[in-house]
Amino acid sequence: MTKAGERELIKVENVNGGAGFITKEPLVSSEEVGEACKMYAKVSLLPGSEIGYHEHHGETESYFILTGTGLYDDNGTECPAEPGDLFLCKDGAGHGIKNTGTEELSFMALILKK
Repeated sequence: MTKAGERELIKVENVNGGAGFITKEPLVSSEEVGEACKMYAKVSLLPGSEIGYHEHHGETESYFILTGTGLYDDNGTECPAEPGDLFLCKDGAGHGIKNTGTEELSFMALILKK
């Protein structure tokens, strides 16, 4: 178990060629959850920041939007993103996300291996 404020915050710039930076807060390590889970983290983007378009092979990734608004790129099709939305990028597909709002955009990201 960990509590808020105990986990490491990781700043990563220009993720997959995207503008700005993200802050990633891994909630558990791969060792804790087993080999099927590659990542389970809270990700935050400031206004104008983005995760550039990228593809997933041998894994799936979901984004569950917590706060803020943005645009989700689903294989080249842009979709509005807002709290409560769940986006799923299946094996072999691609995605990205950009904060187009005026507040921080945060979401839970889960990558599961096939």
